[in-house]
Amino acid sequence: MNSIGNLSVKEATERLLSGLVPLESEFVDLEQALGRVLAQDVVASTSLPPFDNSAMDGFAVRAADVRTATRDNPAVLRVSGDIPAGSVELQALAQGAAMRIMTGACMPSGADAVVPVEKTSSPEPMAGNKLPERVEVLSPVDPGEYIRRKGSDVVGGQKVLAAGACIGAPHVGMLGSLGVAEVSVYRQPKVAILSTGDELVEINKPLRPGQIRDGNGYALAAAVRQAGGLPLRLGIVADDLDSLVARLEKAIASEADVILSSAGVSLGAYDFVRSAVERDGRLNFWKVNIRPGKPLVSGTFKGVPFVGLPGNPVSALVTFEVFVRPMLDRLSGLRGTERARVRAGVTERVSSDGRESYLRGIVNWQAGGYHVRLAGSQDSSVMSSMIRANALIVLPAGSQAVEVGGEVEVWLLGRVGAGCNDSGREEGESQG
Repeated sequence: MNSIGNLSVKEATERLLSGLVPLESEFVDLEQALGRVLAQDVVASTSLPPFDNSAMDGFAVRAADVRTATRDNPAVLRVSGDIPAGSVELQALAQGAAMRIMTGACMPSGADAVVPVEKTSSPEPMAGNKLPERVEVLSPVDPGEYIRRKGSDVVGGQKVLAAGACIGAPHVGMLGSLGVAEVSVYRQPKVAILSTGDELVEINKPLRPGQIRDGNGYALAAAVRQAGGLPLRLGIVADDLDSLVARLEKAIASEADVILSSAGVSLGAYDFVRSAVERDGRLNFWKVNIRPGKPLVSGTFKGVPFVGLPGNPVSALVTFEVFVRPMLDRLSGLRGTERARVRAGVTERVSSDGRESYLRGIVNWQAGGYHVRLAGSQDSSVMSSMIRANALIVLPAGSQAVEVGGEVEVWLLGRVGAGCNDSGREEGESQG
């Protein structure tokens, strides 16, 4: 068997990412681009703003005409025009005059400042109201004040977004403002997911003695979707070598970019995953020095990357975060593949068995720093503590314990502080 056991987490990650490159690109409508990864740089076709415009509701003026204005001695200007947003005033502003202007409206030629309505005595400042004949300006403004200059945000021809950026709501807004209706993005990786085990039944079936429902299949599909991939659930596979091979063939027929399984990767008499992969593929490694999730199979089946995760539900999700998410990030074209991480002080003793450990934790910001505590039992079958966790506490290989007040590295999984991921610890919970 061409495999290596007991790799470090770093070695295993490097092997999993080796040779992976972003998938091909495709164009999608801007409305469908959220969460996708840009495949091409975006260059501004126009400046933003595209013209000088008012930053306030008020009056466009010549700054020199109001430089001596005070509340006791206001500058009185003739109002020569009205400029609502969306209109263009072709008339130039004459000396000693002002034009009523709304926020976002185009500045008239001749004007070099805007006086906010709050700095005038105008009783009818808003568009739609009768235009006053005169306006009293109660304080001076400097040239350029309260004006958004053309190109002050983006200059035409400027690169505004780089390939490899994940598109969020601000990116969508920028692209829309630039008139980009279609976006070049990397294709989302298709991930075939299968669950192995004679004890598994579908979630809508009644349980018989000795059976459990296939929560892993749904959890991993959700994790794939959350990571930007397209999950292809292939269901439950019996502990039988031929059945496993047939299901792997189905994954190939579905044009999966990655094949993911849970359970069947240990050394039990009915653990056939490694043998199935080797039927028409090869193994890369089959053990990692990690807690939870030591039994983990990596290889390829007919050239498609395969990862066999442990069967315990927490082990499956933690090893997905540590190993599979970076693979999907790489295939999706993301520039970086690391989780957000911080240093946090522990508020209770945390311990492990010397393997590189990823413990479920709850992190909060208190008194100017991050603090973290265990989310409950660290037994790899206890999902309730995974639900409460908003972080993973990382203990490096060889570390047996960190005492109260010590610092640890923390991977952020969700919200920091009180929120949907922080429901508190149950009484009587232990580290496990």
